[in-house]
Amino acid sequence: MDRAELTRRLAEQGVPGAEDLLKEAEARGGRLGQRLASLRERLRRQVTRQTHRLLEEYRRKGEALDAAFVKRRASLESELARLRASQDRAGAFDPRDLLVDASLLEAVQRALLLPDDALREASREPRAGWWARFLAALRRFFAALRRLFGRAPAPSPSPRKTPGRPLPLGRLATLGRSLTPESAESLVESLTPAQREALARSARRGLAERGQDLRAERDRVEEERRRALQQVRQEAELAGAQARAREDQQVKERVESRLREELRERGLVRERSGSLAVTYGLVERFARLVLEEESRSLPEGLRTSLQGAASTGLYEKGRLRQSDEVARLDLIGSLVESRLRGSRHLNEETSYVYREIRAESLHAVLLLDTSGSMSEGGKLAAAKKAFLALYMAVRRRYPDATIDVATFDNQVRVRDLVSLWEAPPGAFTNTGEALKVAHDLLAGSRASRKELYLITDGLPEAYTDPKGAVHSGNLTLAQASALERARELRRVGPLVSTLVLLKSSDPSYEKAARELAQALGGSVVVTDPRRLAFELLIRFVGGRVEEKAPRGNEPSPSSAPRETGPPSGADTARARRARRRARATHEAAPGV
Repeated sequence: MDRAELTRRLAEQGVPGAEDLLKEAEARGGRLGQRLASLRERLRRQVTRQTHRLLEEYRRKGEALDAAFVKRRASLESELARLRASQDRAGAFDPRDLLVDASLLEAVQRALLLPDDALREASREPRAGWWARFLAALRRFFAALRRLFGRAPAPSPSPRKTPGRPLPLGRLATLGRSLTPESAESLVESLTPAQREALARSARRGLAERGQDLRAERDRVEEERRRALQQVRQEAELAGAQARAREDQQVKERVESRLREELRERGLVRERSGSLAVTYGLVERFARLVLEEESRSLPEGLRTSLQGAASTGLYEKGRLRQSDEVARLDLIGSLVESRLRGSRHLNEETSYVYREIRAESLHAVLLLDTSGSMSEGGKLAAAKKAFLALYMAVRRRYPDATIDVATFDNQVRVRDLVSLWEAPPGAFTNTGEALKVAHDLLAGSRASRKELYLITDGLPEAYTDPKGAVHSGNLTLAQASALERARELRRVGPLVSTLVLLKSSDPSYEKAARELAQALGGSVVVTDPRRLAFELLIRFVGGRVEEKAPRGNEPSPSSAPRETGPPSGADTARARRARRRARATHEAAPGV
């Protein structure tokens, strides 16, 4: 992918911007498009294999269910066949069939335990006379005496009875509880023809009911089989449809995951609070990109002076700060440091270079207004880009320079490049507190050159009292506080200050900015956000934009276009020195 465009998309839009760039590159075809198509096809085959495995599991599940139901149905059919054979035997009701037919024996036993009306009627005996009842009572009495004195064992129950007399129903029920094939045969033989016929009819009826139950169960099993197989088929179809619908999404997610992984490996993004955020290395690359783009609009002499000062020939070993220093990389020391840290690749933390020692030192403070009004019209984004370009210009020309970046609304926050790029808009403009922080940063600096750059879009709206409380709304006190802090800052030493006011239709904004610039002893620039980076760079390298004070009916500087003119006076001398240093840098080869 185009590295410059990738850096821009990541810085301005985050990871979604890189994903969009990847889609655009794929749509254009070429080698990257072919590689992406090959990757997508390989991932799609993997997802398709997963879908096939899922469908194969459902197929095996359906086959297992079908086999279980078939086995159960076969068991019911076999039992129905035996039952039909038992019904045929029950028609003749041969007692010997009870020895070989368990179903018939079971039907007989059930008929005895639950006798119907016909069997009850056939088992009813005629009422005996008084003499017969008296003799039966005597027999029972003497039998009880014999059993009591142990002279005779208790008679075992026998189904035998006097021929021609029906067996009582109670006796039949008692024998039915412990019926065996042998006792059942003896029992049936001892029954009267009427009892045997009634028992046969009852057994046939029980067998018929059992057959109906078995057929109903067979139908129920068949219905369960049909429903279970239908449910498995529906689940398989739904799972297959969902898997096929997820194929494109899974391929897309895997490609995006691959992109995120490569971005992390290259140090362009990092994990933060569960999401991906840009890294310092990415913002630094973006800053170099912005500087290169903005430098093209500079005059040739000023653009050359951004390359750096004349070579001193003295170098010291230090960490890599910017990609321009890779030409002086200490490869062996960097590799040793990388191995000691357990890394297989060189990065900013493990790379060391031989950095040239400069005679002149610089301390620059960059102040950015992040009040709520800066979020309108793209002013905040333009100001951030301008400061990134200026930061890289300072770092390129003065590698050892001290650069402090701070944003201010109600509060002032000192930031690095990443937090500067991600700084959100805030509330009111506390310019006085920002100048106080700049004073604290520059007061103890030993740099031979100190510069201040302040970007704002309006009046000071807030101020901080001696107790540290922030007050907003009183523009007069806020302006007075800012002027007081500006005069204090002016006394820190040789300070070059530039106050940049983003163009506004309110003339009071420019008036307030000029008062602050006068208190600082610096210059004021009124410009459009699109020219902001150009204005900062041209002043950093020693150029100047002609500004005329409004007079009569002439347009004010806030609306009149600025023209870049040749430097004059001290600026001219500084520009000549810069050009001489640039020529010397190109002619002299760096040494260690």
